[in-house]
Amino acid sequence: MKANSQRVKGKNFRPLHGRPLFRWILDALLALDEVERVVINTDARAILAENGLTDGPRVTIRDRRPDLCGDTVSMNLILADDIAAVAADTYLMTHTTNPMLSPATIRAALAAYRAGVAAGMADSLFTVNRIQTRFYRADGSPVNHDPANLIQTQDLEPWFEENSNLYIFSRESFAAANARIGRRPILHVMDRLEAIDIDTPEDWALAEAVALLRARQADAA
Repeated sequence: MKANSQRVKGKNFRPLHGRPLFRWILDALLALDEVERVVINTDARAILAENGLTDGPRVTIRDRRPDLCGDTVSMNLILADDIAAVAADTYLMTHTTNPMLSPATIRAALAAYRAGVAAGMADSLFTVNRIQTRFYRADGSPVNHDPANLIQTQDLEPWFEENSNLYIFSRESFAAANARIGRRPILHVMDRLEAIDIDTPEDWALAEAVALLRARQADAA
């Protein structure tokens, strides 16, 4: 969790429908018994304290090393630092910028990961958006379809977009790949509205709209 952000200033602490952005994913994680400990790697300990969050029984705040601060630092380097400092059988990584990610989806992903590992079929998991549409290169040439022989988009081969919402892995899989996505990952498809990742002002506006929709649905239930 960074103190600063490039395209949406101060987004990690900006209120989203009544809660600072960071509280959305934090509350989702803390709602799960399966999550024993939440580790926040940040250069914003003081700002978190101003927003009422300090170290607690299930929350550990780690001060990000100066050499790991900045917008161009690979998240895998930050994860390597956390893994070296925090022992665990399973690591689950997400971002403050994923406010719509629900406890139910996290629980389902954990179950899929554990089943895949137990069956010897997988060593990691990451969430994706399933996309079936017509793609083109910058020069206008088609990528995955024939413009002269159009078929329904739902009949096109699905492509899968890494949506930066959730990664699950072990110390061993991370060491083998030197990355949060291992050699044999499970691609876990998510609901598109739940998979919002806030990078731009447009993303923020969409998150606000979804938060309002959810609130109205909860009130009507």
